[in-house]
Amino acid sequence: MTPHFCTIVPPHMLERLAESENPAYAEAAQRTLLVDAAQRSAREEAPPAPEGSPSDRPRRTLYDARHGTALPGVEVRAEGEPAVADTTVNRAYAGLGATFDLFLKAFGHRSIDGAGMPLLATVHFDEKYDNAFWNGEQMVFGDGDGELFLDFTIPVDVIGHELAHGFTQHTANLAYFGQSGALNESVSDVFGSLVKQHALGQTAEQADWLIGAGLLGPAIDNGVALRSMKEPGTAYDDDVLGKDPQPATMDDYVRTSSDNGGVHINSGIPNHAFYLLATELGGFAWERAGRIWYDVMTGGTLTEEARFNEFARATVASARRLFGEGDEVQAVLKAWSLVGVPTT
Repeated sequence: MTPHFCTIVPPHMLERLAESENPAYAEAAQRTLLVDAAQRSAREEAPPAPEGSPSDRPRRTLYDARHGTALPGVEVRAEGEPAVADTTVNRAYAGLGATFDLFLKAFGHRSIDGAGMPLLATVHFDEKYDNAFWNGEQMVFGDGDGELFLDFTIPVDVIGHELAHGFTQHTANLAYFGQSGALNESVSDVFGSLVKQHALGQTAEQADWLIGAGLLGPAIDNGVALRSMKEPGTAYDDDVLGKDPQPATMDDYVRTSSDNGGVHINSGIPNHAFYLLATELGGFAWERAGRIWYDVMTGGTLTEEARFNEFARATVASARRLFGEGDEVQAVLKAWSLVGVPTT
């Protein structure tokens, strides 16, 4: 089991901002990149699974870094304690709970490791820190700089996304490079979106399929989110942020050495396949499309270096195993065909 340092804001976005002509934007991005690099190099091996029987109730603990970088910080709210005056703490607490609820109620999976792992999160990390991350052990949220990015606890799908990196770490353990890394990022977007949909009681048709809606600050004139699963490449097209580089199909697959081989970019392709499948099947996306993805991640058939076609074949096999030769298999085949990933 290999823990990876995984951030919600991709390096390519921060690197562009670091070169901004606006010194405030550049400073915030440069500081975030430096802190990310330090955290990435300092990450430790994942702790062992907690002892005891898995519980149907979450075990959440919230900490406050008080704008420093020492983790986890000062404990400010534990499981079952009432809301506090700090809305950031309360949002993080609720988001951890919403993620726990999706995995338990939709899939019978207790916490992100299936064994009742305590959910830990730190808020108010560093000053004007423009990111949130999973470090192999816990969630960490920045407050944003207030202009480019707002508080990272605002979108519940961001919380679900980062915790889903822990789910991947404890299941398929997908390597964080190239296509397996893009699948790692995509799985987090899928389950992050499902956390939001489950919490809001939305069907696939009602969902916005955006990752990080509400996160972009007032300095961003033309952007709605970090990513769009419905229309990869359209989340933003802004003078400050640049153009969303995500492809929707293999025709536009990006070959790059940056960002671990473009893990935050090419994740748009499997993201779009999941969106196409979920909307083709209709209803609540976690009931069939999500069940297929969950079954693949926990089934033990994926290699850690899985490429898109291996993952696609696994989803076909999973759909057949779970639902027989019905609409689900045909919808899976159609979704991967539309994004240009072969299933044979």
